[in-house]
Amino acid sequence: MISRTNYSVFDEIRNCRLCLSSVPPIAVDPRPIICGSSKSKIRIIGQAPGTRVYNSGIAFDDPSGDRLRAWLGVNRDIFYNQDVFAITPMGFCFPGLDKKGGDLPPRKECAPLWQPRLETEFPNVELTLLVGMYSQAYYLRKRKYKTLTETVKNWREYGPDIIPLPHPSWRNTSWIKKNPWFDDVTSHLKDRVATILN
Repeated sequence: MISRTNYSVFDEIRNCRLCLSSVPPIAVDPRPIICGSSKSKIRIIGQAPGTRVYNSGIAFDDPSGDRLRAWLGVNRDIFYNQDVFAITPMGFCFPGLDKKGGDLPPRKECAPLWQPRLETEFPNVELTLLVGMYSQAYYLRKRKYKTLTETVKNWREYGPDIIPLPHPSWRNTSWIKKNPWFDDVTSHLKDRVATILN
């Protein structure tokens, strides 16, 4: 349930059809997916919904979400408590598939329209997670490193309120194995989340 404070912008996002009139238009029916409230304490800014999330209408309702929840040290009940977590990706609709069957990048028209407006909607957020290169490029700008690996490895530089993360997709399993130092990031993340929740 969305609080009345956020109703206006959330309702606008859920009813957005901008990508239908863009060039090229989105190849699937728009189904913007967003969650959170004015009480949210942790904001997750990811990429865009995948096929399973598009079908269920529930953010991170897939193996990527399972991995992300493991990194956070929370169960589904806590994760989907909108007074705890806000999920506001760079693209709110499933962007479609590329020729190889992978997800396309978030639609370019989405972030400039909605992200600036969302910045004022979460006054109680104590921690923002930038999940994947698209949110890191948008929010860190010149502060990000040349690669996602370097950006995540230097996560402490972004202060206590922002933590950059790789996308929790199964496609990044080999990346996680190649970068054992990432365990330090998730260990800190679990501690930080636990502190916020308590």
